[in-house]
Amino acid sequence: MKTYAFFKRLLKGFFIGLFKVEVNGEENIPKDKALLVCPNHISNWDPIIIGAVADRQIRFMAKASLFKIPLLNILIKSLGVFPVHRGTADPMALKTAIGHLKNGDAVGMFPQGTRHIGEEPNGEDVKSGVGMIAYRSKADVLPVSIRTKGYRILPFRKVYITFGEVIPYESLGFEKGNQAEYTAAAKMIFDKVLELI
Repeated sequence: MKTYAFFKRLLKGFFIGLFKVEVNGEENIPKDKALLVCPNHISNWDPIIIGAVADRQIRFMAKASLFKIPLLNILIKSLGVFPVHRGTADPMALKTAIGHLKNGDAVGMFPQGTRHIGEEPNGEDVKSGVGMIAYRSKADVLPVSIRTKGYRILPFRKVYITFGEVIPYESLGFEKGNQAEYTAAAKMIFDKVLELI
């Protein structure tokens, strides 16, 4: 935890200086309950920036290849990031995410699944995985928007991070827990993200 606190302080100052990060809605982040944090996705910096500015540790999934980069491996592990093998079902990553949520932690997951660099977010990009994780964990959801000019994060280009109001699990419309409901819930979550942009 001391390592996490150290890197968080260091990174917060770094990102606010380098990317001129402006944060809104921090008061919407619950401090002590399971929370599925769902931002749009425009760069590899997204989980690190959100993790640095949020007033709570958020354990993000990140593509497994990032853990092969020595210094980055140390950094992201210290922030509680865990690997996911993209392009295929990864039961270990899903089990890890659900386990963290059932322990009352905050877990970050991108409804779009992959980065959409330079693209304005839209509801057609959404994958159902975030709906499935929400259903299996019974966690509330926090929509988050990442916005910057041209949706490309570049040094000294201002980045706006907005934390929206929590979506209670009960509002996600689950009854049977099937694929159609996962997809509908994921779309509802991302619609809330789009409202923040």
